[in-house]
Amino acid sequence: MVYRCLNNKLSVMVNTEQSETLFSRLRPTMGVASLRVAALCAAALIFVQPAQCQEPRAAMPTLFDVFAPVDVPDYGTVRQIRFLTETDYPPLHFMRSDGELAGFNVDVARALCVELKLQCTIQPWRWDRLSEALETDAGDAIIASVRPTREAAAVQIYSAPYYVTPARFVTLKSNVPLQAPVDGLATKTIGVVAGSAHEAYLKAAAPDLKREVFLTLAEAETALLAQKIDALFGDGLTLSLWLGQDQGATSQFYGEAYFDNRFFGEGARIAFRPEDETMRIAVNYGLRQLSAKGILTELYWKYFPVGFY
Repeated sequence: MVYRCLNNKLSVMVNTEQSETLFSRLRPTMGVASLRVAALCAAALIFVQPAQCQEPRAAMPTLFDVFAPVDVPDYGTVRQIRFLTETDYPPLHFMRSDGELAGFNVDVARALCVELKLQCTIQPWRWDRLSEALETDAGDAIIASVRPTREAAAVQIYSAPYYVTPARFVTLKSNVPLQAPVDGLATKTIGVVAGSAHEAYLKAAAPDLKREVFLTLAEAETALLAQKIDALFGDGLTLSLWLGQDQGATSQFYGEAYFDNRFFGEGARIAFRPEDETMRIAVNYGLRQLSAKGILTELYWKYFPVGFY
């Protein structure tokens, strides 16, 4: 792990091959103490703001060691990339009113094309047809916040992750605990979706926290606004979109972002056919360059005004 200032930010470099976070190794029997230490360790995975590296907004976690020397790979056999995406998951990928594709994933694909100096196209497909389109050579790469599954990994290969989704606590602004996280939640009621990875995480990392389970996230959000619970624990990306609506006037993120790949996955990746290893190598290089140049963070800020890191 390396601490460096990059673009006026203090960053912590984490190798993709060693993506297991520090606090994912904590023993769940440590309860609230474990979760409190987890919060401190989680802070090491995002840009922090000491006096000498001030930054008004948190950047994306750096998933590549951008300071390690790297040789430009030979991808001369790759002439173009035909990206496949989906159109019903804003702000990650969606169709604008003028019929143009837009979104974070779409802009990442376009930025990769510029960085790699390749001709590219981006085609919209239904989510349930994306894998079939890749397999039948209708396109070369799926960029649609793909989370590899065991079944898909048998017929696809994947890029390095280009973003990860942490878990976050949300509280009402009028009911923010005075103590530091997670001490301030020790006696509070935490809402969480039943059967979710977030419920499983709280059970493992902080079994002594008082939980109230809900069938859906919408029910938990309603309970928070009605002050029937003190805090909500869930997917940071989803909650950031909720806070970006009118709820942002009364609610806010509380504490740090929580990363644990055992519960929340290892991040979104780009999928390829197994025979397209050269293309995968080229895209990984391109993603590393976009991260080092701060372009991924710029796109993140563009589409997520309420950041989830």
